Amino acid sequence: MLADDADARLAQAGAAEIVSWAHRVFGSGLVVASSMADTHLVHLAQSVAPGIDVLFLDTGYHFAETRGTRDAVAQTYQVNLLSLTPRQTVAEQDAQYGPRLHDRDPDLCCALRKVEPLERGLRPYTAWINGMRREEHPGRADIRVVDYDAKRGMVKVSPLAAWSQDDVDSYIARHGVLVNPLLSEGYPSIGCEPCTRRPLPGADPRSGRWAGRAKTECGLHI
Repeated sequence: MLADDADARLAQAGAAEIVSWAHRVFGSGLVVASSMADTHLVHLAQSVAPGIDVLFLDTGYHFAETRGTRDAVAQTYQVNLLSLTPRQTVAEQDAQYGPRLHDRDPDLCCALRKVEPLERGLRPYTAWINGMRREEHPGRADIRVVDYDAKRGMVKVSPLAAWSQDDVDSYIARHGVLVNPLLSEGYPSIGCEPCTRRPLPGADPRSGRWAGRAKTECGLHI
């Protein structure tokens, strides 16, 4: 299988080489998905493949800083930024399911406002790039740089899988990357505003996501 062969060949490769391989193989069928907490990924992708499509999930619940970062990225980097929205507005979802669904059933809320829009947005493509890193959470410790996304029937590329936080910080400083200001305000992992808190010092960076719950993933990577 293409993904298995590529992962074996690129397991020790640099992130730019991995993105370059993906762009060479998939061309316009390649897309980046970014939360705007990983703008270093967007910068890297546009450096290798100027004009690449970038998908952003506009859930209706984002911090103002995240939306502002999205707008700055769209204006500054050589990307075609596409904002994906859920089928229902927040008001429409509240009318059907009741207010604050994210508090009562966060899995359903994520499914409606993240998973379904991403699956819809990915349909025109054959491969997608994401910013996951192994050190972020124990559940991500074994991610491959190239894998087959069986759920969506496409190739999934994680060029930053081996990067440490020091690698991220070094890349940002070296290239003057636009950064979501929340990252310097104690939010190492940024999701929707109602469900994201600052983690305690020294805690798992993703412990501020769905704080107080066992939930650690929104469902995009499951």
